[in-house]
Amino acid sequence: MDLEVLHCCNHVLGVAKPAGLPVVPDASGDPSLLDGAKAFLKREFSKPGDVFLGVVHRLDRPVSGVVCFGRTSKGAARLSESFRSGEAEKTYLAVTSRPLTEREGVIEHWLLKDSSRNTVRVVDRETPGAKRAETRFQRLEDRRGQSLVRLSPITGRSHQLRVAMASLDAPLVGDLRYGAAAPLPDRSVALHALTLELPHPTRPEAVSLRAELPPLEIWRGWQGL
Repeated sequence: MDLEVLHCCNHVLGVAKPAGLPVVPDASGDPSLLDGAKAFLKREFSKPGDVFLGVVHRLDRPVSGVVCFGRTSKGAARLSESFRSGEAEKTYLAVTSRPLTEREGVIEHWLLKDSSRNTVRVVDRETPGAKRAETRFQRLEDRRGQSLVRLSPITGRSHQLRVAMASLDAPLVGDLRYGAAAPLPDRSVALHALTLELPHPTRPEAVSLRAELPPLEIWRGWQGL
């Protein structure tokens, strides 16, 4: 696996995930980003035996972009806390299959996950198991019946951004699960985790990560990029 490393220090490893690759091993048995990252560390630092790497957040399999791991138990614990506390600032770019009518705003929903189907739906606040999701969005540009959108999740729920756009009647291009009409050639979803900034787990500084957009036609030609 060719791994694109964005940052590597004693406590943090930041990498760019290609769409289609699971972050952790799953029932498919396909190679995972975690496996590739561990193999990289083993080669790079000539480590014998198993390599520790803590998973602190995830991206959906069809989504590309920045993923951060903890290289030590202390690093993983503190990075995880940054995500739980909202200190981790994430920015995504997305292309919707229908144009957004609003320029910007905040979408708040209560979401319920069906683990057996790996889907999420919007429910009433009082629904048992429902979790609040909040997403800030900004429409950057419209083109050929699509919109380029910047998304900033305030909470971190499963499929949150995909459901948020679908709720505005503008599902993401390629996202068949949430209302898109057709798939993308590589079966990805037009959602990319562009940047991630969070406190370094042991030093008084920030870790700033950026993953460049995939070389797909869906991302080309936008003036806002």
